[in-house]
Formats: sequence, C-alpha cells, structure tokens
Amino acid sequence: MKRLKERSFYLHNFGCKVNQEEGAALAALFQAAGWRQTEGPEAGLIIVNTCTVTQVADKKARNLIRRFAKEQPEALLAVCGCYAQRAAAEIEELKAADLIVGVEERRRLPELVEELLREAGEDKGPLLSVSDVMQRHDFRSIAGNSLQSRARAYLKIEDGCDQFCRYCIIPYVRGPVRSLPPQEAVEQARRLLAQGHREIVLSGIHVGAYGKDLDLTDALPRLIESLCALPDLLRLRLGSVEPQQFTPELLTLLETEEKLCPHLHIPLQSGCDRTLAEMGRRYDTAFYAALLTDIRRRMDDPAITCDVMVGFPGETEADFAASRDFCAACGFADLHIFPYSRRSGTPAAKRTDQVRQSEKARRAAELAEVARQSAEEYARRWQGRELRLLVEERVELDGRTYLKGHSDNYLTLLLPEDGREEAVRRVSIVSPAADGLVVRDISRELSREI
Repeated sequence: MKRLKERSFYLHNFGCKVNQEEGAALAALFQAAGWRQTEGPEAGLIIVNTCTVTQVADKKARNLIRRFAKEQPEALLAVCGCYAQRAAAEIEELKAADLIVGVEERRRLPELVEELLREAGEDKGPLLSVSDVMQRHDFRSIAGNSLQSRARAYLKIEDGCDQFCRYCIIPYVRGPVRSLPPQEAVEQARRLLAQGHREIVLSGIHVGAYGKDLDLTDALPRLIESLCALPDLLRLRLGSVEPQQFTPELLTLLETEEKLCPHLHIPLQSGCDRTLAEMGRRYDTAFYAALLTDIRRRMDDPAITCDVMVGFPGETEADFAASRDFCAACGFADLHIFPYSRRSGTPAAKRTDQVRQSEKARRAAELAEVARQSAEEYARRWQGRELRLLVEERVELDGRTYLKGHSDNYLTLLLPEDGREEAVRRVSIVSPAADGLVVRDISRELSREI
C-alpha cells in the first residue's frame, strides 16, 4: 500500500454541470480537512470524479486513470462518481485505483482516504465504497459549501431521476428524485452570495422534478421566488427543465421575475414523434413547439437551447430528416448534439436495430451545421441591442486581453480590457469572434443620453 507523501490533492472532474458543482464541493471538503489543492496532478492524492453518460465518457475516464497511475505512481488515486457507481469492477480491473467510491459515498471521501492511510503496508487491493443508490430517498449534500471561482456559481438543489428513458443510464446510477429542502437551498445561496458570486445557476439531474419527494406544491416556482428575493443576487439561471415540467406557475415566473434569466435549456432528444415514442419521452413535437411559442410570448427573445440525440436504435433516414427539420424550425440559440451511446442495462441497448457508428457521425455533423446556423442567427438578432455582461474571467486572444463572461441570455461576450473594475457592464455587440462575441461598453453613452 502506498504512503502519502504530502497532504495535497488534485481533482479532475468529468461530465455535466452537476458533476462540476459536486467536484467543487469535494474540494471544499478536503480543504476544510487541511488539505492543499494543486493545479496539476503532482500531488499526494489524485481524485478522478467520473461521468458515465456515454461509452466515450467511460473510455476517457479509463484512459486518464491509467495515465495518472503511470505518470504519478507514488500518488494515491481515488476514482469516484457515476462511472465508479455503475462499474466499480471495470475500474478495479485496471489495477490502478487505490480507492473506488460511488456517488453517495463521495461525502465521506476524506474519511475513506484516512482509512486507507491507516492500512498502509497491507496489500488488500483497492478500497471499495459503493452502495445501492436506488435505496436512497433523502438529499445529501457533499459539503455545506463549494469552492467556485467565477462570478457565476452552481447551486445543486436536486439529485436523481425517475424518468427512465429507454436509452439513459443515469436513473440507475443516481437513484430516485431527492430534493434539497427549500430553507437549506436559500441558506446555501446566501453563502454563495457572501462569497462574492452574483449569479446562481440552479442545477440537478432533474431540476424540474424539484420538491416531488418533499410533497410540496409548486416547489420549484416557490424556491425561485425565495432566491430572487435575496438582495445580493444579480440574476438566477435555471438548469435543464423537461418540457412537461413547465407548470403554469413556472411559466408565469418567466414572465414576471426580472432576475430570472431569459435562457432555458429544454431537452428535446428528437424532433421526430416516432423516435420520441420509442425513446419513452413524455411529449411530442406539437407539445414542444407550443411550449416554445408560449415561452417566447412571455419573454423577450429568450435563448432556448436543447439536447438532441442522433442514431437512436431504429432511427431511419426519414426519422432523422424530420428531427433535423424540426430543430431548424425551432430557432434554437444552440444545440447540444449526442450520438446515441449503447448503455448496458437500458432497454435500448438490447435492440437489434442499432445504427452504424459511421451513420451516427454523419447525422451528428449534419445537425451540427443546423446548430451553427441557428446560433449565428440568434446572435445576429441581438446586434445593436443592449446586453448585460457579467465578467467571469480575463482571457488572452490574439495577443489582446479581454474580459469574458455571459449575457443574461447566455451569449458568450468578450469585452476588450479597459482597466475598469466593474463586474457588470452594459454592452453592445461589435463583431463575432472564434470564442464568442466582441462587445463594446455602452454604459457611458447611456449615461450621457440620460
């Protein structure tokens, strides 16, 4: 068994925004326990926080685990998260990890590392701590706070999913819906704002199901109202919300709550009704299109983004064409495109009518062109209009320094560095760039007009 050379740790996060927030909470746990975080893997402990949504995610995790074991042989290597939850035995077979931890056990990771260290000198193989997540029925935060560096901070309010779409492994590795009680969510938001964050993003595996397990009426709209009442909050952004979970109360808030960002991620998965039914989705394209019309009626040209899958088993060329054309007609601000990935244990994985990998790649590329055109068209509609930039970081592009951040409607904005320290700017688009939209500060111009 390895001995710890120093109490320092390096954390590598894979996957979704929820995983990123959970990684930040893990960092807070270790720092509170006296550990020092490093920017590179030259540390006493390396933590790989994994994702398992696709085969590609699994492969990337395995490759990185092998690399860390080869390049940092003296470091303790802990593998945690969704891939560890789903396939601990696969990770154990790599003979690289010292500790393999499931999604629920991550809150005990510092304690488990100490347990591992107490067994130094005993060759027992990796320490495994993976429980049956399907038996979990209460929300448990990894830590009371998380270490997030940008002006925008994620607040995880929900875990788990009970949709069981026929292609998706996530309900099996995340368990049933579990919600952070509203009063605790507000208190965590207060702490994030006290740390200097100006924007909060509500995150979760299934945000629209928030409160279902708590038997609360209109839990998500009520929580949004409570959070928007916090005086230090500049803006609140919703994570992904399923189409059928936009209740009348939530739709009304989109129209009336000024702090709620005009940016919504509404998963689509396919623009073909036959494929949606085969996937086990709970709406059709007519319902989805009507929802977008209603939202756009209530908000000023909001940015609506979505997930779309190509190559679901049995998807014909005609099915794909219908999906592509529907996506083009929706006028999305962006599309997140995923080739179908076969996940053992899901109903879709058993089907014999799998689509060839080369065909999935072709369809993804064709849909990516639709996404590019839609994104450009959406950005063009905001040319010359006032936007609000929340500065998140400084970046160097082509030898020039820019202040980079996002608008309320999630356009990526680049403001040339001007020496001013204000975190919030009123700007207007000048031109597109490879990494976003170059803007100019119009605050002073507007002041003169007033």
